[in-house]
Amino acid sequence: MAVDLGRRGTRRAGPVRPNPDGASPLDPFMPTYDVAERHEIAVAAPAWITMAAARDMDIHRSPLVRAIFAVRTLPARLRGAPPRTPAPLLTETLALGWRVLANEPGRMIVVGAVTQPWHADVTFHGRSPGAFVAFDEPGWAKIAWTLEAIPLGDFTSRFRTETRVVTTDARSRWLFRRYWAVFSPGILLIRRASLRLVKSEAERRFQCAGQPGGGAL
Repeated sequence: MAVDLGRRGTRRAGPVRPNPDGASPLDPFMPTYDVAERHEIAVAAPAWITMAAARDMDIHRSPLVRAIFAVRTLPARLRGAPPRTPAPLLTETLALGWRVLANEPGRMIVVGAVTQPWHADVTFHGRSPGAFVAFDEPGWAKIAWTLEAIPLGDFTSRFRTETRVVTTDARSRWLFRRYWAVFSPGILLIRRASLRLVKSEAERRFQCAGQPGGGAL
C-alpha cells in the first residue's frame, strides 16, 4: 500500500516469504516473515538529529495514539494496572522486555522480542541476537523492528521504521492472523503518527540549533 502526503508505507501479510525490498537491518534477524510493515518520511534535518528525535520520541504525545492505547489497555486498567509514566520510546520499550539486537549510533537501531500478542496481557521476552534468531519454540511470535535515519544530504534525511513478525508454528500463525485482522488498522495509524512526531521534533531541533541561543539537541 502506498501512502502519499510526503510519507510512504508498505504493508504485507500472508505466507512466510523472503524480503523483496533489498537489504534491511532486519535481514540478519528475520529474513523470512509472516507480516512486515515499512513506513518512511522525508525530514529536513541531518540523520543524526533525526535519529536522536526517534530514540527520544514519546508516541503518547499524539492524541490519536493515546485514544488507541486507552482502548487496548482498558482490560488491564480495569484490573487496577498502574497508569503509564511518560518515557522516551526506547526507554519504555526496553523496560517492557524488548532487547537491542543491533545498534549503529546516529544511524539505526534494531530491537526484538518473543511474545504472544493475542493474549489480553502481553509480555515481551528479550533474547540475545543469536538466541533470537535461533528461537523456534512452538506457540510464539517473534517480532523485530527498526528505527533508521538515512542521510540524504548534509541537512536532510529519511526516517524509516520497519517491523517484521514470524510465528513458530501453525497454531501461533493462526492466532496471530486473527489478532492482526483486529488490531492492524490501529497499528498502522500509530506508525503514521510516529512519522509525524519524529519529523516535527527533528526539524524543530535542527531549527533551534541554527539560531543564536537555540535549544540543546
